[in-house]
Amino acid sequence: MSGLIPTTKNGNSKTASLGFNMLPTFPSWIDEVINKNFGTEFMSNFNTGMTLPAVNVLDTANDYLVEMAVPGLKKSDFNISVDNLLLSISAEVKSEYENVDNENYTRREFGYSSFKRTFTLPESVETDKISAKYDDGILKVTLPKREEAKKKPLKNIKVS
Repeated sequence: MSGLIPTTKNGNSKTASLGFNMLPTFPSWIDEVINKNFGTEFMSNFNTGMTLPAVNVLDTANDYLVEMAVPGLKKSDFNISVDNLLLSISAEVKSEYENVDNENYTRREFGYSSFKRTFTLPESVETDKISAKYDDGILKVTLPKREEAKKKPLKNIKVS
């Protein structure tokens, strides 16, 4: 707001006219301390947990395919379960740090992120045959359809 209202950087106009311009006012001193020591990255990185990953759901002739963009994870990070036609996909990652001899670090960010997505499955899915594959940052969960739910080929009926 200093661009909108003329202000004095180190003190106000009254203290400047009295020769006290060496002392900053209390609010400007607090702002300087916060901006200098924390910067804007403090607020932008405050909540760095994983956001909900983007999902594509494809409906093919034989199955549904759920694709989820989750780069940087390992296969062991995922927990995929089905309970009463509710598909749950979650992951939890904790960064492990090596023991550091000098614990007087000036900045060290905790490494923890997690997400959980749930999907209601149609009754046409064979839940016993669900499979998952993780490759190149994309998790692919295949949900096979029951035979009666699979699309039948177009049948032309001739008029007699």
